[in-house]
Amino acid sequence: MDMSKMSKTRKLTLSGMMMAIYIVVMYLTQSFAFLQYQVRIATAIYALAYLFPFLVLPLGLSNLLSNVLMGGLGVLDIVGGGIVGVLTALCCALIRRLKLNEWLLVVPVTLIPALGVSSYLSGLLGVPYWALASSLLLGQFISGVTGVLLVKALKRTFLREN
Repeated sequence: MDMSKMSKTRKLTLSGMMMAIYIVVMYLTQSFAFLQYQVRIATAIYALAYLFPFLVLPLGLSNLLSNVLMGGLGVLDIVGGGIVGVLTALCCALIRRLKLNEWLLVVPVTLIPALGVSSYLSGLLGVPYWALASSLLLGQFISGVTGVLLVKALKRTFLREN
């Protein structure tokens, strides 16, 4: 599918669907998404910005909205989650633009949420930064690999390389 030929209506529809899917996945997995080793499978969806770069902002908003709806830790967590989401999705889109290997998607999906969220959650929770970051890195790595597998599965359907 040629993204330049995709109508604005189709992009808006896909963006809304991805936001809804992110929030539903977050809701359904919240029982293990907020434990010591946070496995937030929903963050694997950030990797879809590799296929659909127009999803960068909607995916960041998805994180922001999920923090609002599921009782984030206040305004800092809500806004911080949105910023982390946009940065992560943006890096995933850049990996494709730079024609880098899809497996590099593991890096932003793992590092940006784990290190970024730890930067403000450590103060909010009173947990040392590296203790929090190390537990988040483990969970986010699972999401990073899941994101790559998701992209690889959808790539043949939605993207024709020229």
